[in-house]
This record gives sequence, C-alpha cells and structure tokens, in this order.
Amino acid sequence: MQILDQCLQFIKDYIVNFVDIDYSIWLTWCLMPLLVTFLLPVIIAVLLYITAFVLYIYKLHWSCLKTALRTGDKWEAARKCVAAIWDAHGWIWHGYEIHGLENLPISGPVLFIYYHGAIPIDLYYFLAKMLLSKFGLVHTVADHFLFKIPGFNILADCMKVIPGTVQSCSRLLKEGNYLAISPGGVYEAQFSTNYELMWKRRLGFAKAALDSKAPVVPIFTENIREAFRAVSIGRRIFLKLYSWTRIPFAPLYGGFPVKMITHIGKPIYYDPDLTAEDLQKRVLSSLQDLIATHQRIPGNILLSILERIPYLRRKLHHDSSDNHND
Repeated sequence: MQILDQCLQFIKDYIVNFVDIDYSIWLTWCLMPLLVTFLLPVIIAVLLYITAFVLYIYKLHWSCLKTALRTGDKWEAARKCVAAIWDAHGWIWHGYEIHGLENLPISGPVLFIYYHGAIPIDLYYFLAKMLLSKFGLVHTVADHFLFKIPGFNILADCMKVIPGTVQSCSRLLKEGNYLAISPGGVYEAQFSTNYELMWKRRLGFAKAALDSKAPVVPIFTENIREAFRAVSIGRRIFLKLYSWTRIPFAPLYGGFPVKMITHIGKPIYYDPDLTAEDLQKRVLSSLQDLIATHQRIPGNILLSILERIPYLRRKLHHDSSDNHND
C-alpha cells in the first residue's frame, strides 16, 4: 500500500513539475479540428462495415425469411434496407438531392458516367435514391483492389458491383440494366484536385456502350471534392506508389457536411458512325460542361457548407453566375 502511495505521489509530482496542463489543453483544442478531419473518413469505412454486418445477418437468416418473401432475389429486401440507411445519411449530412431525372430515358438500359470523388460517397447516395425510386437498381464497376478487402465481396454481391470488362458491361446493358462507371477510377479519386477529368486513353466504357447500343448519361455531383479530399503533400510519392501497385496510398481527410446535388446531363444516344474515341470525347466534353455549369472552381469547403442554407445557396450561385458573365 505504501509503495502504491509513493507511486501516486511520484506521478503527481512529475505532472505538476514537468507538464504544463494549460498548454496541453490548449494544444489539444488547437489540434482537434485537424484530428477530426482525418477521423471522419473512418466513419464512412465503419458505416460500410456495418452495412456488411447487416448483410451477413440477413444472409444467415435467409432460410427463415425466404418463405416470407415472394421475390426470387434473396438480396432484394436487404438492398432496400441498405438503401434506406444511405439515403438517410445523405439527407441528414449533405442535404443530398438529384436534379435532372427528367433527362433519363423512359425505358431501356443506361450507362451512367460520373466524376470520381476522393471517396465516391455521392455514388452511394445516388444508388440509394435510384433504388428507392421507380428507376431501380444501378449496377456499378469497382476497382479490382476493392474485391481483396475483407467484407467487400458481400457488398458487391448484394449491390451488383463488378470488376468490369468490356464484355461483362456490354452484357449487362444488353439485358436492359442501368450501369455506372467512372473512367477516371481510383487515379482520378487520388490525384484530381480541381475537378479535372483524368481518363487518360480509357475507352472501355465507350466500347461497351457502342456494342450494346445503350445511351450514355453523364452525371456529376456538386461539391463532392469538398466533402473529402486527398492529402496533396507527397503527391509525387503517392503517384509513384500507385503506378507501381495500383493501390491508393494518399491519405484522405474530410467528412465535411457540404451541400451535395447530383446533376444528370442529357443522354448521348447510340450513333453507328461514332468510333469509341469519338464517343469518349463527346462524353468527356458533356461531363466537363456539367462541371463548369454547376461547380465553383476552385472549390471552397466553407462556402459549400453554407450552401446547405437555401437563401445563402441562391445568393452564392447568383454571385457566381455574375462573375461568369463578367
């Protein structure tokens, strides 16, 4: 007991004599915003794993539930539950909306081409709203490295996420499905800063669209790059690491509650005279027009948060349009 008292006294004397409590508290408060910006992306990963956990439970109890479900797809009810979770998150945290649904063809397949944010959280919200609306399920293409992450395969199985080849994408479209692809992929997610489209010479989506004769619809989410960003310090090192491994290494920060609106562009219909290169250029130009029309460049996190307030959003957009006219 005496030894314990001596230890406590030593700790107390050490803290009092050598540690400035006020300075420690001040330093903690100063660093707290920085720590939070790096912790918020982890919340998205946690939410994804919670989603995977819910799906595992659903799969475990499928034998008991299948008699109560009339659909032959065991994931249909689970998809709706997952979509409801993500739709609620998008509405609460980002005031998420979709504009331009009237541009979608009434029937038949659609190939959605989108800009890839640092974290494609806008795509999760878009898929959720589409699934809960009359439009239904949108298949998606994801990078191969994601399928090596524990827990991702069950998400992919439920939400119809595929690695994606020209043949598999074309087959899905020929079957009349919706399909979403980001030609920029992880490279665009990690290294695009001011909403540049970084497609290089990727033509796979154009070949799939021409082979299936499906219309291509560009979509862009306003402020997606303000919600999450990749760290720009050490960019050249991360770029080399990515070129060697095809794995993203640039750390992410953010989770800011910016206003998000997904804008759906006019469809680009099948034209037999177009080559894959021509179609890629046309889609690229159409998506760039969407970005130029709806996105403040360079982006501003604070203004994007203030746009959650309708009055300020109208005022900020009015000022932005005046600057464009000048």
